[in-house]
Amino acid sequence: MEGMFSNAQRAEVLTAALPYIKKYSGKTVVIKYGGNAMINETLKQQVMEDIALLWLIGVKVVLVHGGGPEINETMKRFGKEAKFVDGLRVTDKETVDIVQMVLAGKINKTLVNLIQMKGGHAVSLSGIDGGIIEATMKDEALGYVGQITKIRPQPIQDLLEKHYIPVISTVASDRQGNTYNINGDTAAARIAGALNAERLIMMTDIAGILMDKDDPSTLLPVVTREDAKKLYEQGIISGGMIPKVDCCIDALDHGVDNVTIMDGRIPHSILMELLTDEGAGTMVTKG
Repeated sequence: MEGMFSNAQRAEVLTAALPYIKKYSGKTVVIKYGGNAMINETLKQQVMEDIALLWLIGVKVVLVHGGGPEINETMKRFGKEAKFVDGLRVTDKETVDIVQMVLAGKINKTLVNLIQMKGGHAVSLSGIDGGIIEATMKDEALGYVGQITKIRPQPIQDLLEKHYIPVISTVASDRQGNTYNINGDTAAARIAGALNAERLIMMTDIAGILMDKDDPSTLLPVVTREDAKKLYEQGIISGGMIPKVDCCIDALDHGVDNVTIMDGRIPHSILMELLTDEGAGTMVTKG
């Protein structure tokens, strides 16, 4: 790989990135990390490199993560079977303890460690810390699945001002001390809104919004809020894409400038999206 590019080509790449570095340096970018990029070890390393690089050029990066597959794996070890209703995990008291242990413990600390190995300075947070995410029970049938009632961004802002990368797991609490599992996309959207982030990047296992879900060449690079309404009506945004786009619109409503649904399976897709002309995925804008 080293010999593939001359020094002149490398210099050209860096020069081409300069306007984007200027644009995002000092700005807040929230990244929702999930999907295959969390499972595939090579992709995981590349995502952490991208985050460290952005931090080194002065971008205020906030990483929000889920961890569904690892929660399922741990539940199996405890002899518990994962149950879902409309795509949401049914979470009894024992399950929420497992969720907290896996998300706020194992996954969160592993990601912090990886970022630091790549040269960034990261700090672990959960939605419970400093009351960042306050929640209430969404639906008794789902158990301890939370609906966000309040975001307190101050602890995140304090860390960003001290030049750290906050790495946030999506568990929350209520005023009675109950713990809740929160949908990662929803949490990322609301956190990005509360921070008035310049960008929210949602990493997924799909190319973005496609006119034909089976044809990657039909990718829509930009979709406005008005376009999205029409795409819902036409059934082009359907299935698992509906909650993703709902979260994008939620983020726009709460103050984010634009949101990108991005294919996390593409190596260094974050850098492609932020530091090149090409981008990666579908950008959802206010229009």
